[in-house]
Amino acid sequence: MSVETLSVPTAPTGWKRIVWPLALLTLAYVVVPLTASSYLLEAILLPFLALSLAAVGLNLLTGYCGQLSLGSAAFMAVGAFAAYNINLRIGLPLPLTLILSGLTAAALGTVFGLPSLRLRGFYLAVSTLAAQFFVQWALTKFSWFSNDNPSGVIDAPALRIVGIDFDDATGRYMLSLTVVALLTLLSWRLVCSATGRNFIAVRDNETAARVIGVPVLRTKLLAFAISSFIIGVAGVLWAFTYLRTVEPAGFNLDRSFQILFIVIIGGLATIRGAFVGAAFIVIFPLLLSRLGTSVFGGVFDSGVLDMSQRIVLGALIIVFLIVEPKGIAALLDRSATALIRWRR
Repeated sequence: MSVETLSVPTAPTGWKRIVWPLALLTLAYVVVPLTASSYLLEAILLPFLALSLAAVGLNLLTGYCGQLSLGSAAFMAVGAFAAYNINLRIGLPLPLTLILSGLTAAALGTVFGLPSLRLRGFYLAVSTLAAQFFVQWALTKFSWFSNDNPSGVIDAPALRIVGIDFDDATGRYMLSLTVVALLTLLSWRLVCSATGRNFIAVRDNETAARVIGVPVLRTKLLAFAISSFIIGVAGVLWAFTYLRTVEPAGFNLDRSFQILFIVIIGGLATIRGAFVGAAFIVIFPLLLSRLGTSVFGGVFDSGVLDMSQRIVLGALIIVFLIVEPKGIAALLDRSATALIRWRR
């Protein structure tokens, strides 16, 4: 991709730097907990937050650094099972457990990122796909990871920090929101830093990046490590706060493609696009189900819904890749600009 296609991010200036983040945080931390129902929190907002964070991690690797990965769900699984075993066998506090589980996923992500030193594009994607199959095989083959549970399905531990219980829907939402907000802020600062510019230089032209002094090999491995760390923490949120179980089936290949679709539909190389894409992916099946039931009645069962969702998502991805490679985020920007010009 060229520099013109995906530009270098810059921090917002002026009043927008403060007002918009404060407005969003006020809405998320004050209005939503006071007004949202348990269904809205558990069925929509919790999966939205976990998938958004996973998409942020993948966007750092694919959107900013240009390294295509199809193993996101594997690193989510590593984070979730690492957190479960750290909690079970060591009993560390939850914040430290989140950090260590993310570091575990980062270590494995770095190992599977080693082929990126020689491979690019489709071949790199296939090599990362090996991580997906290997992790699922290991978690199923060795029952130690699931505390010798033959089914491999285990209940998530209680969520408690310094004596405060976060097991109810509102508590799990607030915990997820805080983790996502902190890691999103760190990701934004990263892409606006010299490291983020190195990512973009490697993505646009590795040869040119070497010429100007960018350590290409180290930059690639760093991108894999940081991306896997964030995705691993997202896996903990997905299992502990949303599913409330830890199981290999919750992190299958479909989950990897789902996260990749979020990045493509939301917008490559934009942090905001991860949230826009995740909102679309979470809300779209609900809207499709309501529409299908109202039009076709009982004929529109879960199997038809799943197939219809795949068809429509596939068509949308083709449309976005052809018409608007920058995704929904770019469409929203253009719409806002057009509205401002119209009002003037």
